[in-house]
This record gives sequence, C-alpha cells and structure tokens, in this order.
Amino acid sequence: MADHKSAEPSPESVARANRQRLAAEEGARAMADIEQKAIAVRKNMERLRALREAKEAEQAGTHVAPPVVAKKKRAKTLSE
Repeated sequence: MADHKSAEPSPESVARANRQRLAAEEGARAMADIEQKAIAVRKNMERLRALREAKEAEQAGTHVAPPVVAKKKRAKTLSE
C-alpha cells in the first residue's frame, strides 16, 4: 500500500542516467564533428569553383569558339 520513493536512486536508475548523459555528450561531439566536416566541404567547393572559373575565364580569353553550323533539314516524305 505504501509505495514511497526512497531518497536514494536505485542502481538501475543511476546506470540509466549515466548512459543518457554519455549518449548526450557523444551526440553533441558527433554533431560538432559533422558541422566541421560540412564547413570543410563548403570551403573546398568554394576553392574548386574559384579555380574552375579562373580556368574558364582564361580559356575564354584565348580560345575562339567554333562557328555554329546549322543542321540541314530533311525533306519530309508523304506516306500513303
């Protein structure tokens, strides 16, 4: 009839609270690591984009585009 909670937590609840604390810390570290990797990827993409644009600008200045040749149209045939 009297189910009073004791002032001392049970060993199971202490273990569960410890596991939850460790999981929260691990999750925070993982999220920080993921964010750092994402920042590194964005910086690398920006660097590669700048290199590509510089290369394209250099090629555009020295390279003359070939003239566009219009395709010949085929004569339509009537099928009966």
